[in-house]
Amino acid sequence: MTEITCFFIGHREADDELLPALTAAVERHITEYGVTSFMVGRYGNFDKLAARAVIEAKKRHPEVTLTLLLPYHPFDRPIPTPKGFDGTFYPPGMETVPKRVAIVRANRYMMENSSHLIAYAWHPASNARELMEYAQAREKKGKIHVENLAEKVGKPFI
Repeated sequence: MTEITCFFIGHREADDELLPALTAAVERHITEYGVTSFMVGRYGNFDKLAARAVIEAKKRHPEVTLTLLLPYHPFDRPIPTPKGFDGTFYPPGMETVPKRVAIVRANRYMMENSSHLIAYAWHPASNARELMEYAQAREKKGKIHVENLAEKVGKPFI
C-alpha cells in the first residue's frame, strides 16, 4: 500500500481555538482519505497545533506517522526527534539553498510531494498565503487535495 501524505501550512500566530478544527480535519483525512503520513514544520503556533492534533490521532490510529520537516541541514542545526514524532525529514537537494529561503523551499518541496494539504491561510502578508495560492493551482490540476481551515473558522482566504 502506498503511503498517502498530508502536509500542513499556516500562519504562525494561529490561536489555540483552532485546535478542534485541526483535530477534526486530521481525523477526516485519516478516515475518509486514507492519509497515513503527516508532515509538519516547527515554526509557529499553527505547526504546534497541527502536531498536537496528529499526536492525539495516533492514539486512535497506530498506523499513522508524524514526521518533522527540517528546512535546515541537520548538521548545521541538529534537532533530536521531538516526543510524539516518528522521525525527521530533510528534503533532497536543499544543501545549496540559502538559509534565508530554506523554509520557503522546504515547504514548496512538501507541497509538490504531498497528496493532501491542511492549511490555515487567510491574510495576505505571509508566505502561507503564497503557498496556499500555489496549492490551489495544483489542486485545479488534480495534484493535491486542499482544505483551508480559515474558511471554517470565519476567516476567508482573500
